[in-house]
Amino acid sequence: MPANDRLKLVRDSYGAYESGDRRVVEELLTDDFTFYSPADVGIDRARYFERCWPNAELIESFEFKRLIEAGDEVVVTYESTKTDWHRLRNTEVLTFDGDKICRAEVYFGWDLK
Repeated sequence: MPANDRLKLVRDSYGAYESGDRRVVEELLTDDFTFYSPADVGIDRARYFERCWPNAELIESFEFKRLIEAGDEVVVTYESTKTDWHRLRNTEVLTFDGDKICRAEVYFGWDLK
């Protein structure tokens, strides 16, 4: 798949959090999707939606600082503004299987002023 297509899919996934459109994320993740973060090590797709999707209600916007495709991975660094105007910065590594995301690794950054 061309790099621009995967980068678009990544942008679409974050856009779904901004708009609250869970259907978009459901279509972008493989059935065997696995999520990793310091708080959730190796959780499956169902647990991901239980734990992470409710955060969509708290997200106002994402500003991408880095979008790099390397092989089957896209590295994303973003600054996010929450609905309470709290801002944060994280980096994520999203692994693709074809045109779907099969793995996400989240590396928590820091709070922004």
